[in-house]
Amino acid sequence: MFEFHEPGELIDGDLQLILEETRPADPAKGFVPEYRFKMVPVGQEEKIGGINLRIGDNERLAKYSGHIGYGVEPEHRGHRYAARSVRLLLPLARQHGMETLWITCNPENIASRRTCELVGAEFIEIVDVPEDTDIYQRGERQKCRYRLDL
Repeated sequence: MFEFHEPGELIDGDLQLILEETRPADPAKGFVPEYRFKMVPVGQEEKIGGINLRIGDNERLAKYSGHIGYGVEPEHRGHRYAARSVRLLLPLARQHGMETLWITCNPENIASRRTCELVGAEFIEIVDVPEDTDIYQRGERQKCRYRLDL
């Protein structure tokens, strides 16, 4: 049975990740257990972004949704918060026995693609999103796939 771990203190300079919630797996939907963190300035509560870590492996993760998802509020971009947050979560992923993480993003999202490069992920390919997925229903038609070996 899956057990969530206590992530400990996740701080990089002026950036801190605070665990907001954990979500159990939902096999019927293809969802694996997930940690959800908010990005905040150290010592403050103001949310400047968020990052999720999904633990497990399936085709949906590897091709379309990724093990890690992140977003930074527009007024806080330009400080590499996403890349720094990804690095902060790598030890937690390792604690769960993960050896490879897939990060996906839309091809036109240059900032997200740059984040993948900054954390050392390797660009693998661009894939078409299947029409029967919720990702497609949100209007997303393609995903860049990046592989990050731990």
